[in-house]
Amino acid sequence: MRVDVYLFPAVVGGGLGDIEEVLAAGRRLARAGHPVLLYRRRGVPLPRSVDGPWDWPAGLVRTDRPVPRNRGALTVAPAWGVSAAADRPGRLGRGGAWAGEAAEIERVYGETRTLHVSLEEFARTLTSGAESRERLREGGVRSRELGKGMRGVRSRGEVTEFRAAFARFRAFDRPNLLHLFTTFRYDPGFAREFPNAVEVGPLWPQRFRPVPPRRPGRRATARRWVWYASPSSAAAILPSVLEGLAEDTRPLASLYVRSPRPLPATSPSPVPLLVETDPVDPRRWNARFRAADVRIVTGSRSLLEAIEVGGPFLYFNGILGSGARRRRHRPEKLLALLDLARRAGVPPDVRRDLADFSIGRRVARVVHRVAVRDGGWRRFARLPRGTGFAPPFEDAGRLIARVAAALARPGSDATRIVARVRARSNP
Repeated sequence: MRVDVYLFPAVVGGGLGDIEEVLAAGRRLARAGHPVLLYRRRGVPLPRSVDGPWDWPAGLVRTDRPVPRNRGALTVAPAWGVSAAADRPGRLGRGGAWAGEAAEIERVYGETRTLHVSLEEFARTLTSGAESRERLREGGVRSRELGKGMRGVRSRGEVTEFRAAFARFRAFDRPNLLHLFTTFRYDPGFAREFPNAVEVGPLWPQRFRPVPPRRPGRRATARRWVWYASPSSAAAILPSVLEGLAEDTRPLASLYVRSPRPLPATSPSPVPLLVETDPVDPRRWNARFRAADVRIVTGSRSLLEAIEVGGPFLYFNGILGSGARRRRHRPEKLLALLDLARRAGVPPDVRRDLADFSIGRRVARVVHRVAVRDGGWRRFARLPRGTGFAPPFEDAGRLIARVAAALARPGSDATRIVARVRARSNP
């Protein structure tokens, strides 16, 4: 028994990982035997970046109309309430890039035979109060002033306003929409405040076989580094990364940088450097990524890929401000990673290096320590994939496959399936 799977890839948060995550779900469902389609109405261009070189699911069919091969349809979108919801009255009410396709699929299959899966931002499971505090921090409010700022926010009713807006623009009221918040650890406070949100373990890429750990050496050196330098502020730490690689590393390491924008000239570079700004063929990128000795990653998709393939890595998701006002951009993924590393017994010096590098502090020193496997880096080979979620919530891909199988059964109802998953997720 199968369902028809419709993918709605789009950039929501600014990074290409939103697209890759939708395709990762599609690949998982294709392997389970479900037909996977990219449906776009005739004459309507695809959302930006969707037509790039991507690792599309095997057997994907492009079509300009729904193709009902099976009784049920399952759609996958990033932040469905933003990317696929219909027009709403009021401010910011414009529908998403896939609104027309979502509505047409529901018309053809019926609401109770259509189940929408929304892939929400990784590790962003903040309560309304925590989200408001984070908004102030990202806006440049210093730590010592956050308490005063939060008192003002609460007195003006902004926390309550945020809670209502979050529920509205995530479309929590739709009974056939399953919101998956992937993360490393269940947050009961978020679940209590938003009971229609379903927290699950990561949607693993399943693109890499783990690389065997290197044999411990007297003074190992890492020669090939790969950096997915998506944040614009990566340019600010590039000179320090090169400096760290050049220090006492024999033979010299090489650095391959994949960036969506040109980086400032670093000529002459102290180490062999290749910067690629054009779209990269997925097979070529995967080969470079797997063959690297060390990876610098960003966002959530390349972070999960680094964990999946194994070996040492660093994380940089961008920085804002400078000097005393320098702060991390969207730090929740880094904080979740550090929490996972602590629970996994990763040495404290490695956790400190990960934290400092992510905010652009001690960059050259950290890079050098990783390159020569100093201290705890000699033992840092792999993070666990277990997150403490009960099956099938420990793996978002597995849960999506279970939901698709349930929808394929005779007499199934998408709204009852969504209600059942929500109840099991947040008992």
